[in-house]
Amino acid sequence: MKQGIKILLISDSWINLSLGMIGPIYAIFVEEIGGDILDASWAYSVYMITAGVVMYLLSKWEDRAKHKEKFVVLGYALTSIACLSYIFVYNQATLLFTQVLLGLSVAILSPAFDAIYSHYVKVKEEASNWGLWEALSFIVTGLAAVIGGYMANMFGFRTLFIVMFVISLFGALNSIRLYNKKKYLNQE
Repeated sequence: MKQGIKILLISDSWINLSLGMIGPIYAIFVEEIGGDILDASWAYSVYMITAGVVMYLLSKWEDRAKHKEKFVVLGYALTSIACLSYIFVYNQATLLFTQVLLGLSVAILSPAFDAIYSHYVKVKEEASNWGLWEALSFIVTGLAAVIGGYMANMFGFRTLFIVMFVISLFGALNSIRLYNKKKYLNQE
């Protein structure tokens, strides 16, 4: 497996670990800030629509960008900031702001990530290379769900968000390694 893929897999695993911690208990957090199921639905909808619209618009521009790794690093950095911003959520408006920020981070990150990952996928190993990314995503997110639920239950959401932020920083900082020379990134 090429170094470029290893870097992307490690970075993405850290990010999935951090974001996966809030997934199954998201609606409980929304209730804690005075919201209800509909508020949780609206906030998630804002995240998804922001990500989708901005991703569509940015991906055309990212196609022409010479250094796609900059978008990956920026996307991961914004994800870290979004994780941190959960600490400051106290009502529906601040929750929506955080969800927009998270949507922007995914929109910036995903097309560039996919383009770079595709570049490093070996011919005749496409299924296994992409399968590894998918498998890690599911496994790490599954583990994160249990860890996040435990942490929120034992220590509260504020502590959970601090841990999410710190973990996401590992992914963002690791992604900076994509700036290495292409020769290194193509090595196995």
